[in-house]
Amino acid sequence: MSRATQTFVIVGASLAGAKAAETLRAEGFDGRVVLIGDEARRPYERPPLSKEYLRGEKDFDAAAVHPAGYYDEHDIELRTSTTVTAVDPGERSATLASGEQIAWDRLLVATGAAPRRLSVPGADLLGVLYLRSVEDADILRQAISPSAQVVVIGAGWIGAEVAASARQLGAGVAMVELAAVPLERVLGVEVGAIYRDLHASHGVDLHFGVGVEAIIGSTVVEAVRLSDGTVLPATTVVVGVGVAPRAELAEAAGMAVDNAIVVDEHLETSVPGIFAAGDVANAFHPRYGTRIRLEHWSAALNQGPAAARAMLGQDVVYDRTPYFFSDQYDLGMEYRGWAPGFDQVVFRGDPTSGAFLCFWLRHGKVTAAMNANVWDAGDAIEALLRADRLVDPARLGDPEIDLTGLAGPPAE
Repeated sequence: MSRATQTFVIVGASLAGAKAAETLRAEGFDGRVVLIGDEARRPYERPPLSKEYLRGEKDFDAAAVHPAGYYDEHDIELRTSTTVTAVDPGERSATLASGEQIAWDRLLVATGAAPRRLSVPGADLLGVLYLRSVEDADILRQAISPSAQVVVIGAGWIGAEVAASARQLGAGVAMVELAAVPLERVLGVEVGAIYRDLHASHGVDLHFGVGVEAIIGSTVVEAVRLSDGTVLPATTVVVGVGVAPRAELAEAAGMAVDNAIVVDEHLETSVPGIFAAGDVANAFHPRYGTRIRLEHWSAALNQGPAAARAMLGQDVVYDRTPYFFSDQYDLGMEYRGWAPGFDQVVFRGDPTSGAFLCFWLRHGKVTAAMNANVWDAGDAIEALLRADRLVDPARLGDPEIDLTGLAGPPAE
């Protein structure tokens, strides 16, 4: 079968899906490309939803992956407001909610993730909101005003960024988190404490090491009662307690699923000819020797094109360094690497100055690093991570020593 007569179907009009479609055309694929998404809008990027878009500083077009006419111009069939209900690997077909079936030669699943729901009394009251879509952000923006009392449940990336944006919009904000500091699961206590102090300095009412017992109200949220008995007044509650990969379609089709869709280093699933990318993929990473599920913008941005090239038969290995970024108030940061466990944290520069580097070490090697308001260190950090060699913590933390000189030949 020639490529001109092939059909490639992408389930999920997400960043990963849209970049995959773009790459197929850029690589010269002239067959049929069908990009299917259940949202009404064309594909967009999600990071602005908790930041610039939420604050009204940027509009939808700034968040969109491509301009409005891009898909028609590149002969990509964009099906919005369309749900795929089943995938049949044997028949190589996808069934839509309308009953229509689309035959495919290669399939990419880029269905993303969905927010985990809060299961406490009152969680279904009006004013209890989640942030995943543009529509969610529009509703939340209308709820935030200088007279609003916003309670943010969860101090992960979404919760922390929404809390910062709400304060910048003038709302009163309380943050509730079971852990000891914001972002503890990823950054650890030492670096998480920097974000705790940052939010405190901007007037956020912090409640750490405590859970939510109930959300109070008759039909509309009025308050949040914590497990220590504290009652926080609330006109809006924003829940950010993590996401779950939307892998149900893949699981029903017989693909291996383990904390998302299992894919190899080529982003191919256990079913030949079917690939997965973005939040829904648990991908084997050859540098780390294990599977990693990355709920980050960069994974969607880069895995989509990699999957597209693999669908075309190219010898693709996805081994990019994990990367994400966050902007909260006047503190911008970039994080590179993967540190599920670490035994030492080294700072280069004074964290209280608002501009510093931070390194996570395990067994003497740098496994992850963060540059905060320091924008010329990315390449040196990348080299250090890829070198995979023992480093002297004192030299690593000394701003007078060139960071690039610490990356030598890989350790034996």
